[in-house]
Amino acid sequence: MIQTLGLVLAGGLARRMGGGDKPLKTIGGVTILDRVLARLRPQCGSMILNANGDPSRFASAGLPVVADDVPDFAGPLAGILAGLDWAAAHLPDVSYIASVPGDCPFLPRDLVARLHAARQTANIALACARSGEWRHPVVALWPVALRDDLRHAVTVEGLRKIEVWTARHGVSLADWPTEPVDPFFNVNTPEDVAAADRIAAQHPDA
Repeated sequence: MIQTLGLVLAGGLARRMGGGDKPLKTIGGVTILDRVLARLRPQCGSMILNANGDPSRFASAGLPVVADDVPDFAGPLAGILAGLDWAAAHLPDVSYIASVPGDCPFLPRDLVARLHAARQTANIALACARSGEWRHPVVALWPVALRDDLRHAVTVEGLRKIEVWTARHGVSLADWPTEPVDPFFNVNTPEDVAAADRIAAQHPDA
């Protein structure tokens, strides 16, 4: 197993949810964050959260909470950069981080292994998930060796779109089916919370 740091991106503004922290919403009586951690923890050697503001609201996770050091909520690339910088400073033996959004309650249990397999097969440094015809650029593997390049793109170029940056280096794809449950279903609205509750009830192993 390749040493991989798991990074949960929990720093979104949740505008469509009316504010607050999406990962702390409950699905079937369990927070989305707890569901994410239960899926990702067994796949990674270590875990961290990326979030801005008061870190104590995530204290129950028992994980380091790493804030962006790029100002003005620069989006997920800033969170990924924060994770890469943390890995370089604290876990020098780790060469990859695996990022997931904090609002996906049904993540695959083989996510990290299949992302690594995709990049190794394609001989490309980056890998991201796809379900059906949809790419999920935030569900991805990132080599720590590219953190300086990413920092330049975010801070000097002002780049905000993940797929613009990954296209520069090439990105391999790991595929999942969308049935019976799309493993990358994400919760953005109150209606999504209700839909996720139904999915969790109908597919308890999803």
